[in-house]
Amino acid sequence: MINCQALLWGIPGQPLTPPLAMERPAGSLTAIIGANGSGKSSLLKVIAGLQKPLSGNVTLEVPRRGGVSFMPQQQHLDRQFPISLQELVAAGAWGNRHTPAMRRQLLQTVLEDWALSGLEHRPLMALSGGELQRALLARLSLAEAPLLLLDEPHAALDEQGQALLWKHIHRWHASGRTIVMVCHDLAAVRQHVAHTLLIRNTGCVLGRSVDLIAQQPQTWVA
Repeated sequence: MINCQALLWGIPGQPLTPPLAMERPAGSLTAIIGANGSGKSSLLKVIAGLQKPLSGNVTLEVPRRGGVSFMPQQQHLDRQFPISLQELVAAGAWGNRHTPAMRRQLLQTVLEDWALSGLEHRPLMALSGGELQRALLARLSLAEAPLLLLDEPHAALDEQGQALLWKHIHRWHASGRTIVMVCHDLAAVRQHVAHTLLIRNTGCVLGRSVDLIAQQPQTWVA
């Protein structure tokens, strides 16, 4: 599904790590962890094709159209953009071959699943951070991409929101979708994710989450 070969990323002339070689099979669930500024979000963007690598390449075994869904950090969104929560979520169904009636039903179901019912017509600027985060996640629920790339999906979520997040991640994973997510909640990663990519400036390590997270934090940037 994902094959990174001799991959370098970062500022031109200043790669963040030595070359990365990584393969993740279809249907896998992988977390990306590391210190602030280590390049976690940048790597996710390179995999998504939103940022060019310095060298090396990424190969994705997904359909050319609609094969990847990328969830950015919410601070990169323009909350002044004049759309409602419902319109934001509905954009996840773009390209799906459903009848209008089916789209409306799916949208209603997804809004209920993410505890967003009653907020449909609120503009983005009127949403709390947690509400906006759940809306971004709900949009993924309408997408049919086999590869999901999530940049800090747990951000701004309260306890209820985090429970919903992991419920849906496990549901997506069980359905055969491939998921790669940047996450700072190491306790949640240890509990919910079997394999993790640890990014350090001396090189990246892919291994079992319980083993990597057991390392002392200072070794992450050694």
